[in-house]
Amino acid sequence: MLEIRLNKDMLYEAATDEVGRGCLAGPVVAAAVIMPLDYLNKEIKDSKKISKKKLPQLAEEIKKNALAYSIQEASVVEIEELNILQASQLAMRRSLQALNTDIKHIIIDGNYWNDLLKIPYTCVVKGDGKYLSIAAASIIAKVYRDELMTKLAKEFPFYDWQKNAGYATKKHRDGIKEHGITLHHRAKFIHI
Repeated sequence: MLEIRLNKDMLYEAATDEVGRGCLAGPVVAAAVIMPLDYLNKEIKDSKKISKKKLPQLAEEIKKNALAYSIQEASVVEIEELNILQASQLAMRRSLQALNTDIKHIIIDGNYWNDLLKIPYTCVVKGDGKYLSIAAASIIAKVYRDELMTKLAKEFPFYDWQKNAGYATKKHRDGIKEHGITLHHRAKFIHI
């Protein structure tokens, strides 16, 4: 079972993670959560290790139990203007700011943080496999983004986004070859 948080006695420790960084289409989405000190749930783990069917249930469970949570985006335009790393940082920063809570410490999934918020932080490589709060942020971000890409797939049906969420699968690449790109594609990332 994952540790709940890095600082076990610090109530206002927020965790953040992003999803969609390696995609060819769609925004990068980040979530931030503050989980209760005593919250336990053995099913919460790295979102990549949870079935697609189970993820929405866990996302609702997390949102119901979190002291605070937020889901924010950085758009395709922002990704192309800033680069994917800086856009990911922007989405995570937005998610933390939207918590509207006096955050005392942040744990971030990854090895880099642009400290514009001036809040003490710790980067944790593969943090979604180590801390429940980072895994929780990852889950709610993934569910939100998957649902968004499924909605976009109805309008743009040639790319299989309802299944690949904008990642570079064969069907997605074939769709680009045959139908070109959409306003939701990260044009600078596409090399077909």
